[in-house]
Amino acid sequence: MAASELFTKFARVWIPDTEDVWKSAELLKDYKPGDTVLHLKLEDDKETQHKIDPQTKELPPLRNPDILVGENDLTALSYLHEPAVLHNLKVRFMDSKLIYTYCGIVLVAINPYEQLPIYGEDIINAYSGQNMGDMDPHIFAVAEEAYKQMARDERNQSIIVSGESGAGKTVSAKYAMRYFATVSGSASEANVEEKVLASNPIMESIGNAKTTRNDNSSRFGKYIEIGFDKRYRIIGANMRTYLLEKSRVVFQAEDERNYHILYQLCASKHLPEFKALRLSHAQNFHYTNLGGSPVIEGIDDAKEMRNTRQACSLLGINESYQMGIFHILAAVLHLGNVAIKSNERDADNCFILPNTEHLIIFCDLLGVDYEQMAHWLCHRKIVTGSETYIKPMPKFQAINARDALAKHIYASVFNWIVHHVNKALHASIKQHSFIGVLDIYGFETFEINSFEQFCINYANEKLQQQFNMHVFKLEQEEYMKEQIPWTLIDFYDNQPCINLIEAKLGILDLLDEECKMPRGSDDTWAQKLYNTHLNKTTLFHKPRLSNKAFIIQHFADKVEYQCEGFLEKNKDTVYEEQITVLKASKLNLLAELFHDEKPATSPTEGRPSVARATVKSAKPRALQPSKEHKKSVGHQFRNSLHLLMETLNATTPHYVRCIKPNDDKFAFTFDPKRAVQQLRACGVLETIRISAAGFPSRWTYQEFFNRYRVLMKQKDVLSDKKLTCRNVLEKLIKDQDKYQFGKTKIFFRAGQVAYLEKLRADKLRAACIRIQKTIRSWLQRKKYLRMRKAAITIQRYVRGYQAKCYAQFLRRTRAAILIQKFQRMYSAWQKFLRIRSATIVIQSFVRGFRGRRQFKAILREQKAIILQKHVRSWMARSKYKRTHHAIIYLQCCYRRMMAKRELKKLKIEARSVEHYKTLNIGMENKIMQLQCKVNDQTKEMKSLLEKLSGLETTYTNETEKLRTEVDRLRANEESAKVSSNKITSLMEEIVILRRELKETQAQKKRLEEGADKYKAETDLMVSQLKEQNALLKNEKEELNRQIQEQAKEITESMEKRMEEETKQLEIDLNDERSRYQSLLNEFCRLEERYDNLKEEISLVNVTKPGHRRTDSTHSSNESEYTYNSLLSSDPGEPEDGTRRMEEFPEQKGALDMSLFLKLQKRVSELEQEKQALQEELDRKEDQALRSKAKEAEDQGVKARGAELEYESLKRQELESENKKLKNELNELHRALSEKASPAVTAPGSPAYKVLLDQLTASSEELEVRKEEVLILRSQLVSQKEAMAHKETMTEPMVLLEDICKMKDQGEITQAYMGLKETNRPSQDCHLLNEDGELWMAYQGLKQTNRLLESQLQGQKKNYENELEILHGEVQNLKEEINRQQQLLAQNLQLPPEARIEASLQHEITRLTNENLDLMEQLEKQDKTVRKLKKQLKVFAKKIGELEVGQTENVSPAQLADEPIRPVNIPRKEKDFQGMLEYKKDDELKLIKNLILELKPRGVAVNLIPGLPAYILFMCVRHADYINDDQRVRSLLTSTINGIKKILKKRSDDFEIVSFWLSNTCRFLHCLKQYSGEEAFMKHNTPRQNDHCLRNFDLAEYRQVISDLAIQIYQQLTKVMENVLQPMIVSGMLEHETIQGVSGLKPTGLRKRTSSVADEGTYTLDSIVRQLNNFHSTMCQHGMDPELIKQIVKQMFYIIGSVTLNNLLLRKDMCSWSKGMQIRYNVSQLEEWLRDKNLQTSGAKETLEPLIQAAQLLQVKKKTDEDAEAICSMCSALTTAQIVKVLNLYTPVNEFEERVTASFIRTIQVRLQNRKDSPQLLMDAKHIFPVTFPFNPSSLALESIQIPSSMNLGFLLRV
Repeated sequence: MAASELFTKFARVWIPDTEDVWKSAELLKDYKPGDTVLHLKLEDDKETQHKIDPQTKELPPLRNPDILVGENDLTALSYLHEPAVLHNLKVRFMDSKLIYTYCGIVLVAINPYEQLPIYGEDIINAYSGQNMGDMDPHIFAVAEEAYKQMARDERNQSIIVSGESGAGKTVSAKYAMRYFATVSGSASEANVEEKVLASNPIMESIGNAKTTRNDNSSRFGKYIEIGFDKRYRIIGANMRTYLLEKSRVVFQAEDERNYHILYQLCASKHLPEFKALRLSHAQNFHYTNLGGSPVIEGIDDAKEMRNTRQACSLLGINESYQMGIFHILAAVLHLGNVAIKSNERDADNCFILPNTEHLIIFCDLLGVDYEQMAHWLCHRKIVTGSETYIKPMPKFQAINARDALAKHIYASVFNWIVHHVNKALHASIKQHSFIGVLDIYGFETFEINSFEQFCINYANEKLQQQFNMHVFKLEQEEYMKEQIPWTLIDFYDNQPCINLIEAKLGILDLLDEECKMPRGSDDTWAQKLYNTHLNKTTLFHKPRLSNKAFIIQHFADKVEYQCEGFLEKNKDTVYEEQITVLKASKLNLLAELFHDEKPATSPTEGRPSVARATVKSAKPRALQPSKEHKKSVGHQFRNSLHLLMETLNATTPHYVRCIKPNDDKFAFTFDPKRAVQQLRACGVLETIRISAAGFPSRWTYQEFFNRYRVLMKQKDVLSDKKLTCRNVLEKLIKDQDKYQFGKTKIFFRAGQVAYLEKLRADKLRAACIRIQKTIRSWLQRKKYLRMRKAAITIQRYVRGYQAKCYAQFLRRTRAAILIQKFQRMYSAWQKFLRIRSATIVIQSFVRGFRGRRQFKAILREQKAIILQKHVRSWMARSKYKRTHHAIIYLQCCYRRMMAKRELKKLKIEARSVEHYKTLNIGMENKIMQLQCKVNDQTKEMKSLLEKLSGLETTYTNETEKLRTEVDRLRANEESAKVSSNKITSLMEEIVILRRELKETQAQKKRLEEGADKYKAETDLMVSQLKEQNALLKNEKEELNRQIQEQAKEITESMEKRMEEETKQLEIDLNDERSRYQSLLNEFCRLEERYDNLKEEISLVNVTKPGHRRTDSTHSSNESEYTYNSLLSSDPGEPEDGTRRMEEFPEQKGALDMSLFLKLQKRVSELEQEKQALQEELDRKEDQALRSKAKEAEDQGVKARGAELEYESLKRQELESENKKLKNELNELHRALSEKASPAVTAPGSPAYKVLLDQLTASSEELEVRKEEVLILRSQLVSQKEAMAHKETMTEPMVLLEDICKMKDQGEITQAYMGLKETNRPSQDCHLLNEDGELWMAYQGLKQTNRLLESQLQGQKKNYENELEILHGEVQNLKEEINRQQQLLAQNLQLPPEARIEASLQHEITRLTNENLDLMEQLEKQDKTVRKLKKQLKVFAKKIGELEVGQTENVSPAQLADEPIRPVNIPRKEKDFQGMLEYKKDDELKLIKNLILELKPRGVAVNLIPGLPAYILFMCVRHADYINDDQRVRSLLTSTINGIKKILKKRSDDFEIVSFWLSNTCRFLHCLKQYSGEEAFMKHNTPRQNDHCLRNFDLAEYRQVISDLAIQIYQQLTKVMENVLQPMIVSGMLEHETIQGVSGLKPTGLRKRTSSVADEGTYTLDSIVRQLNNFHSTMCQHGMDPELIKQIVKQMFYIIGSVTLNNLLLRKDMCSWSKGMQIRYNVSQLEEWLRDKNLQTSGAKETLEPLIQAAQLLQVKKKTDEDAEAICSMCSALTTAQIVKVLNLYTPVNEFEERVTASFIRTIQVRLQNRKDSPQLLMDAKHIFPVTFPFNPSSLALESIQIPSSMNLGFLLRV
């Protein structure tokens, strides 16, 4: 493609920069061929020019599109060059905080200098089993790839970790080994994986040190081979070390430290066991204070020492050997402090002061002679051909010898430890394969480079050569696999550099030769190098200003080496005399280090030997005492390096390149210069170059079609995607060499994908512009129409406003005129009114004066007339009274005189007889007449008397009135007299009063003025008081409001705190339940492990072919902990074998019993804690209720109306309910009061009708039985007549047999009474029944009838008692009515409002009490009915048993003598009790047919759910019924063991596990429902209550079965997880449910399914179908709905957690479109929940983190408002997860924007106070604690039928 097409305006390029290495710029105009300058604009808007080399005409490298920046694989970049790689790494490291990136087959790891939460066990589980391209780059992904390829290809693997010091090589290797140890496990009980990990702290302590670049730098190389067996479990390991930096023991640069172990010793000097070492602070030792930095910030050396010692103990290095090592290392420290003095007279001599403290300590610690060591530290032995000379050494040479001895001792200790670590890690079984982890130094270049840097760079040259060959080989294999033309790729071959170093006459060869020369020196060796290689090879150079250095052109850079010290380090000279002194040491370990006779003993053995160990190491051994040639260090290193390369070439390598981002160890700080230098040195750029030379970009046809479908026209799209891609590419890219078509992929050269992305972006941009143009035109048109309409509206309103203003002006003018008119009229009218008012006032005063004067005259005249009237009337009355009194006196005197005369005449007449006779004539008649007349007169008199009394009363009243009037008149007269006397005095008083009135008026006026003044002052004061009062009211209201707010806040806080505490209590309870269930799971695992071990032992112990053994079953009864072993053997099996097989289960019993005891104790603790938590919860609820009640009282006044309304409603409801209950009570009263017909003896109430029906049925049955007995007895009579000779013998025998068969005393008594009646000399009885049996039956029947009659009598008495009770209740009701009337009278005296409230409250209370009483009566009636039914059944059963016994009394001999004529005897259906009887021998058959061999599918489809559980419980019921505890225990134990056995056998079968979970729960519910406990009997029918267990309490077995159900639930969860696990990621994340939304990005070498072939793609429909399958299976098995909800919740949690974890570990999935896909998928799952009616299961809540993560991908992420919205929205996500998603967010198209680092920091600041878990991933293995809510069954046990297909014919229904 022409450059003019790519270098156009706005194209971005990279230009070199001195500070940032590369800087981005943008073209300001198009490039044309021939231009010498590019006009550019930098990112800071500065313009610049870039000159083009006229010779090469090389243009600057192009920059990749933004959507390709931040890719997981560098080979996915379209432009592959150095600036693109550097920028991609920087963006991932700085912006996304991602430290791992793929570069083809290489994993680039950048040291963050910060602890990241990405190495936990949850991350390991997430990467386990995943393909390498499926997840984000990680060291775990490389380890998983190596492990998977080892298992798949059966080929050994190697992980090569390289990088310079401080880049993180050791940490990466450590994490890789941790991954292997976690995912593979150990093949034995020795915990080899722990030992492998324990080797790290040991090797770090003795081989790592602080440098200027790294606080924990490995100063040696190591290659660890981790061995695996055939099942790919760790069995052992082996370690090889390379080139320990011994010079660090005696020298450290500034700010560096010696090896960690030396500082750990000094930090532990206070320990008692270290007192003998006589150590002090590290600053006091020469060897540990050379760098001046003895302390590392944040590192506790004493703590690290404890970790080192623990690791040594774990690896088998016992305490004695550890102390020996510490003695030797402490001696090395003291040796460094030995001062060597120079002799002042002779400079060639030196000496050590006598009694030097440190040398004495050195000799004491090592057990050597002080004099010998002091002598040989200052002298050396020279051996010539004939003589031996002892020569003193100068000071500098003696110091060098001392340091050489220290280095040699330390190296020997290092080699010894490596050897014993290898011995501890040695595999006990044969190794099948291994994975090697190579942690070796990277390419190094310093200001002064010596022998160590030369060896390191030599090793890196060899590794780079191997790396280049491997990359080249992979590229070739890929091209050949896709069958595309192969073109030779030119890559850098560093073989010439390797030859320069290791070939014949190479640098190492010349160095060894010079070491052999007697006078060899560094200068002569340098001259040999110049003479041999200078100007003969381009890779070797000589510095201009030095004759003691040389330069080698390595693959990474040129390095200048200083020749000084090369020979000495290569020789590694230690004087023989010093070694001889050490060999004579009393310290066994030191003698062992320097002895060569036999190998060293293992540190785990009891006594150490003094033999020397042969250590498999690349380090030199101690100086040999013989004079034979010793291999140089360079020669040994070359040999070990060749061995390493042979090992690596025999394995499949995996590369990890560690990069150090900066030299200051700042967290997440990127130095481009240092990064580029390391990228060039580690071969990453070489990989990029090799990839760029071929076809680095690779797409499958489907991916290419999906990505670039937008560039195709409709006519270009064919059914064959491959042909479509071919046609489109031929049109888009004209140059055929820019791409190749493979079998499954399209290969592109560098830059072509960027070109296609440019075309795609241009096409999308044009489409967007067209859409924007259309939308904007539509928007503008709409805006114009709105503006036009608005303008018209405004005009209309303006004109209307103007017209309104004019009309208002006219109205105002007219109104003003009217106002003036009326104002003038009003003024005139007011004036007229004032004048008229004044006139009227004057007239009124004048007229008043005249009227008062006239009134006074009239009043005076009137008073005079009144006086005259009263005087004249008094005078007339006085005269009348005198005259009237005189007349009456005269009349009285005259009448008295006349009466006296008449009296005298009558007396004279009465004395004469004749007169009497005359008078007596007709006297009798007259008397009668007179009598009648008297009577008439008497009546008349009575009437007259009545009238008289009335008149008298009237008269009296009138008299009283008159007297009152007279008295009043007299009083008036007297008052008039007094008044007339007082008139004069009154007139005088009036004058006085007038004068006083004037004074009073004047005083009043003064008082009014004072009062006005006082009123004004008072008003002012009142206004002030009112203001103050208002202020006080406001303050009061404000205080009240604050008090209310505070009370509200306090209430809310209390409620909130109570809710939080309640939630916390629930969480704690769930945690305890989860902990208990996890303990139970652990117990099951141990039990299963025990069973496996038992099987293995049984297989080992079985020696005879005829013997076999089944699995031992044990009882899970927590109360007894008994374990029975069910052994099955052939008949000929001897007892020895049985005894031998029973020994091991006893051990199991002990183990299980202890575990059960612990579990039981834990359960009891949990129950107590649960009870305490429940009490605490109740207390909190009571407090909340009290607080709410207090609030209700405060607000009671306001809510009075609502309460009255509520109380009225409540009263109405209670009245309606009361009416119903009254109706029912009346019906009962009516039924009890009515009398039945004479033939029926019992009352006719409904409750007794049932009893009578049952009695009638039993009587009918008795009649039928009586008829049957009569028929049978008649036939027996005929038989006995035929057998006359047996007549006398049969009767006693039969009676004896009958008596023997009788069961209780009542039957014997009845039989005896019958026998007495039979023996009576009655001919009729004899003729009817000779043997008396019929009479006995009749007597028994009579006795039964008597019992029933007595029972009825008792019921009648009860009825009468109840009737009396009812009468008493009526009386109580009457009293209640009276009491209510009294209350009503009292209420009438109350106010209306209180009266209504009191009446309502009273009525509610009354109705409530009445309802309760009625309900109590109904319950008593129900209990009575149930009791009667039960008694009736008992009597009926006794009658049946009696008749059956009577029937069985017939002798079998009698029946066999003569055939009996068949008789049809009708029988009713037998009443089953819901029990199943089985024989003890059939128990194993029952378990086998019902559990072990039962097929769930047939049971679930054809029969009732839970049938096996019902059958088992019915068997348990029968065992309880017969009171056989052994059978109950045996059956329950066998059932539990059978279920465990079938679940172990079919552990992966969801249908089996679901079926037995359902049946186990149903069995548990049955044990609860029929336990007899009231809590479980609430929903039972009376029949079910009759079926409750009678004899045994199985509460402990219920707990065991509940534990079994928990185990089955956990197993079911694992089965579901195993089934769903492969579907989740593919269906929820990868599959495009909404086609066309997601856009695939270019991928690199690490593509999906790179490790294994595609096994089929799962979709969301696959997950939904699987969920439907699970749900339908559980429903068919009759599983409890609540349990189904818990299982569905667990399934959805698995789906949500696995999906979210993969989302957090996959950068390619974090995009806006993927968020939409996830939201859609979640909505489909929610729809499934709604379809299954499982919304309340809590499953949706488990998906909340995933939903919020999807929303986070879709929301806007720019402003602070967006950050606030995100923080409030993502409540279910942790801070780490939110930040991770934002860091991983990747735009798929150019129109999306990345999340800025500042926005992420804003999110972190806002979330810093949130208290959540720092864990990144969700725990996908978490199992919610399961509960089994009680679910009683309405199924009657007696109605259950057992199908014949279950082969349970041996069970008998009872």
